[in-house]
Amino acid sequence: MKSPTSPNLDELAQKVVAHEPGGVARAISMVEDRRAESEAQIVTLLRTLGRAADPLRAHRIGVTGPPGVGKSTLVSALARVARQAGRTVGVLAVDPSSPRSGGALLGDRARIEIDPEDTELYVRSMASGGDLGGLARAAGAAVDVLSAAYDLVLVETTGVGQSETDVEHVADTVLMVIQPGSGDVLQFLKAGIIEIPDVFAVNKADLGVIAERAVAELSSALAASHAGSGAGIPKVVLTSAASLRGVPELLSALDAHRAGLVETGKLGSRRVRATAEWALHLFAQRWGEYGIIDVGGRAALLTQLEARVLRGATAFQAVSEIRPRYAVE
Repeated sequence: MKSPTSPNLDELAQKVVAHEPGGVARAISMVEDRRAESEAQIVTLLRTLGRAADPLRAHRIGVTGPPGVGKSTLVSALARVARQAGRTVGVLAVDPSSPRSGGALLGDRARIEIDPEDTELYVRSMASGGDLGGLARAAGAAVDVLSAAYDLVLVETTGVGQSETDVEHVADTVLMVIQPGSGDVLQFLKAGIIEIPDVFAVNKADLGVIAERAVAELSSALAASHAGSGAGIPKVVLTSAASLRGVPELLSALDAHRAGLVETGKLGSRRVRATAEWALHLFAQRWGEYGIIDVGGRAALLTQLEARVLRGATAFQAVSEIRPRYAVE
């Protein structure tokens, strides 16, 4: 058996950075491995990727919204427009797992158009594994892999509910997709989720007046919710994923958000905070509430995790370095 420090991991990392589909696929399969004996190898791979590629180079976009709103079709449209502009694209589509069988249909991938000749576009489906946050346990590590390989990384969640907000912990820019005439705006105001996205897309522009009204209502709601906060009001873009109407403008709005983070020097700090929050989520999954209490509570744990992320650790690596006192080696 190869040791966790095997030179083959360096070779695999180079294949990922060169966005070779086979290498990317193998790396993601590796980080999905839940066996305890695989942890050291996963940590080594992610550390190697961090050295081989600038972790801030890729633009990570989280795409969320209610089920059936057209997220997968819109992700496909965004990928197509980005490829037309010469950008490499990696897509991670997370599908809900069955609470009974644990399996997942992974149907999002079927709705994302793929040119088999295009090696600069990679799409990977992943089952949520029952996680209520909208993302799978391995999603953060998979995003790290894709970020080392591609210019643009699109992460599609299972479909947002009142608790499915984990996407903000793996994305630089959060895009929420809303369907006209569905009452989504009121529901999101009630749930507080409207505070998380950086850009909104009102999809299905072909509905005409209904779609335009939804844009106006959402814009008014955002102006009211951000009044006096000092924060910029998120951009609202009317789109039709089927016809690509508004999709180039949507991609420009997403890029503008990231450019703003870069110009203000906030991208690095946002990435550190988000990675630490995702690490906290992983720690809670592994050790539970008693484990968090044992290491000093959530605030103290988050501080420890942020310190490790600042030193270059990934979320997975940061979690592997902290254990409750009662943990058995």
